[in-house]
Amino acid sequence: MGAAAEFQNSVSFAGSAGGRNRTSVLGCPVDNLTMRETVDVALQAMRTGNRVRQVSLNVAKLVNMQSDPVLHADVVTSDIINADGAGVLLAGWCTGTPLKERVAGIDLFRELLKACAAEGFHPFFFGATPEVLREAEANALDEFPSLRFAGLRSGYFTREEEPKLLEEINDSRADCLFIGMPTPQKERWLAAYRDRLSVPFAMGVGGSFDILAGRVQRAPIFWQKIGFEWFYRVIQEPRRMWWRYTRTNFLFAGMLCAGIVKARRHV
Repeated sequence: MGAAAEFQNSVSFAGSAGGRNRTSVLGCPVDNLTMRETVDVALQAMRTGNRVRQVSLNVAKLVNMQSDPVLHADVVTSDIINADGAGVLLAGWCTGTPLKERVAGIDLFRELLKACAAEGFHPFFFGATPEVLREAEANALDEFPSLRFAGLRSGYFTREEEPKLLEEINDSRADCLFIGMPTPQKERWLAAYRDRLSVPFAMGVGGSFDILAGRVQRAPIFWQKIGFEWFYRVIQEPRRMWWRYTRTNFLFAGMLCAGIVKARRHV
């Protein structure tokens, strides 16, 4: 079976945290949760100690999962799969599986920091450079003065250092772990060590540390609402981003058309 066929046929919905309203968009499982509902699931994990692993799904990830069976497995076995990108919501609406709302990873990250400050939970930042981490920590404390960190660790390490790194995270007794690595590294790391991490809630946040540190500017609210946050990133970093988004948007358009045709056949 090819990777694309496997993507469409091997989806399992057993990984949803508590079976919470999991549906499927273009063959990928998605939890139909609001931001508030997602935060509540995360806080419940922190309160009980039950481990929950969250993944944010955007168009690029959805497209790359078709040709990357390891990424596909890492995503679909996650406990919570949130619809991050506006394109995922569009696909759900066009194929008859409308989703409640977009749960952007950066927004979820900030909401969880706010909740940690309010309830006394301790986050651990893992990823990026030491300088970015320090700036992100300082800005988080400016925004949420009562926040207390379990630890900070840069994302530069060797394979030989990983056992000690895991021990450092577990010994910190962190309530939540935020991993600032790109896709597919963050999904692979969370999946590979999920049974060895004692942190109740864990999620990959990609470049959110850079945004929190003030190194990268996020698109204005208007751009976010109309689903063009990706285009704002292209304007910021055209040489690095234009081909990535051109390729993934083209492939996504093909997936969406095929999904619409399939949905209409079942009407």
